[in-house]
Amino acid sequence: MKKIYPNAAEALDGLLFDGMFIAAGGFGLCGIPELLLGAIKDAGTKDLTFASNNAGVDDFGIGILLQTRQVKKMISSYVGENAEFMRQYLSGELELEFNPQGTLAERMRAGGCGIPGFYTKTGVGTVIAEGKEHKDFNGETYIMEEGIFTDLAIVKAWKADETGNLIFRKTARNFNPPAAMCGKTCVVEVEEIVPTGSLDPDHIHLPGIYVHRIIQGDHEKRIEQRTTRKREEA
Repeated sequence: MKKIYPNAAEALDGLLFDGMFIAAGGFGLCGIPELLLGAIKDAGTKDLTFASNNAGVDDFGIGILLQTRQVKKMISSYVGENAEFMRQYLSGELELEFNPQGTLAERMRAGGCGIPGFYTKTGVGTVIAEGKEHKDFNGETYIMEEGIFTDLAIVKAWKADETGNLIFRKTARNFNPPAAMCGKTCVVEVEEIVPTGSLDPDHIHLPGIYVHRIIQGDHEKRIEQRTTRKREEA
């Protein structure tokens, strides 16, 4: 099966439709599938629901789709660093489902493993637990969270081989692997595609069985909050 595509637009061809549910990898500005998000913007697909830890910043990441009003709902754990995200939420233009960070990652992973729901103590006694099933185990109360299964997953990896085995770098490994797992179709952008067999099996973070399409491209390296100290006088 052909997995390598020449660019983001061709890799998404035939997959996009209005009202679809998309899982997107990335953590802050690290590991964002920026080329695929740009192609979704160019395609004009609208009324989208995104499951993603955050929405990047105003002009990067999912933020570019918020600017064009293509996003209907976000399932996220963090809304900071994005003024447009905050403005749309507070004005009632954008639906938002808050999830604790670990719960969101586990919901994605559970969906990818075919697990429809699981119990967690996180959120018990808070607004997160409202309307959710409660159950006691060994004298402790837990709430049930549903697994996430999306129409599409878009992620960013460091390396891929031609069969889709993936290696992520550092913080990009936080949300990209579970996001990749939970999509009916998974499209990945990488910095480098290497020949099959050249990756050490012990170093592979996500097996190619989860990956359907791959593109290679150039990526921007951004820093969310640059903090430096003054150079000491000579």
